[in-house]
Amino acid sequence: MEPIQALNQRYSTKEFDQEKKISAEDIEKIKGMLQLAPSSANVQPWHFILATTEEGKKRVAKGAEGTFSFNEPKVLDASAVVVFATKTDITDEFLHHISEKEDQDGRFAEQKFKEMNHNVRKMFVDTHKFDLKDLYHWSEKQTYLNVGSFLLGVAELGIDAVPMEGMDMKALDEEFNLREKGFTSSVVVSLGYRKSTDFNAELPKSRLDQAEIIEEV
Repeated sequence: MEPIQALNQRYSTKEFDQEKKISAEDIEKIKGMLQLAPSSANVQPWHFILATTEEGKKRVAKGAEGTFSFNEPKVLDASAVVVFATKTDITDEFLHHISEKEDQDGRFAEQKFKEMNHNVRKMFVDTHKFDLKDLYHWSEKQTYLNVGSFLLGVAELGIDAVPMEGMDMKALDEEFNLREKGFTSSVVVSLGYRKSTDFNAELPKSRLDQAEIIEEV
């Protein structure tokens, strides 16, 4: 499917068909999308909980209790659910870990290029940590870059999705011990196939006109 076609067809799914399941082959593609998404300076400050079992979805649904109960069916009826979490801090140890992985993958012809790359990445991280003092906010921007490419990617596979910020992120952090691992929940995306009764599937797509939002120079 062409990207523009996928964007035209995708929407925030309100009802999932419990009987339709994502294939094992597509689940592997979904994992690849999560892994390969871009991030500033390749810092990859994220962690994902991928729930494909009934038990796993019930655990994610603990974030949709009480105030957010309206989102509970979107979790339980979906074929799969992804919790996108963001690192709460980016340490020098983690930066070296990234550099070592890049080195193993053959990105550096010489040691000096590895050192230069690490120093530039550390400069960006330290700027947000010490000068702008918005490191977590900057890191979460990278997570949302992943969400954006992810929504397009699954749409190209013909998989329906709905991103949800209406969740109890603290409850999710506690359920999956995310804070102890150095992360906190940012957004949840449910995946599957739309139910025939989903009212939102029949509504026309509405976006601001190109003439209003795009200035060609």
